[in-house]
Amino acid sequence: MENPAIMEMTAPRLSNFGNMGFWPDRTVFHEAATLGRALQVEQLIEGGASVNMVTVDNITPLHDACIQGHPNCARLPLDAGAQVDMRTIHGSTPLCNSCAAGSLECAKMLLEHGAKVNPSLTALTASPLHRLMIEHGALLEAFDLQFGTPLHAACAKEHVDCARVLLKAGAKVNAAKFHETALHHAARVEMVDMIELLVDFGSNVYVTDNDNKKPIDYTKPGSPTEQCNNIFHLCFSIPINRVALRTLLGTRALEVVGQLDISQLTISYIL
Repeated sequence: MENPAIMEMTAPRLSNFGNMGFWPDRTVFHEAATLGRALQVEQLIEGGASVNMVTVDNITPLHDACIQGHPNCARLPLDAGAQVDMRTIHGSTPLCNSCAAGSLECAKMLLEHGAKVNPSLTALTASPLHRLMIEHGALLEAFDLQFGTPLHAACAKEHVDCARVLLKAGAKVNAAKFHETALHHAARVEMVDMIELLVDFGSNVYVTDNDNKKPIDYTKPGSPTEQCNNIFHLCFSIPINRVALRTLLGTRALEVVGQLDISQLTISYIL
């Protein structure tokens, strides 16, 4: 028989968690999972609360635990039979939420419980992709209408480390979303590190987007990316692949390039 006290605690109630959302039927179970209260989550489950109860947005306590990166709270509903690939009305699974939160522990746990690494994507769904997902065969070029490829998403969200992982795993640096490349994103959000990373991996500085703009057109004087204008101008004026040149020269690169009769800026770019 279900515990009346537990039933009262899990009944629909109003709750506002700031940027975590506002749902008129959010329950104490959702709240406990969001705040990382593992003991309370355990008590609720033992008292008969459904591990698959949903809000009007089809969000389960498992979604909440994962988006906040609380593995202890995620483990409890999973062990109690929670649906691992339940989707919200926007198409996000708990695995999507874990990756968005950067929670490797939650992601591993979900995979161990059979979560799909390549769920079919909807227009509003981002692919759950990071190091662990790549190791489990996630699609590097998974595409959605909101973000484009995972590399586009990493640039839009300003995650340089994620972009580096994707590129090293073989993601296409010049993949386009409506003619817009990741380099356009990086230039627009004024990320010097991201621009340099993409150029290092062979990003095409000549490509234009739907507004007929090259990445360089999104940099402006006085911005953090002003120094990147030198990189862009150098790419336009010297059509060489510095990685190929350094590979050709091998260990002699530092010595040979340093002796060339070219500007220090060019030497710095090649090296």
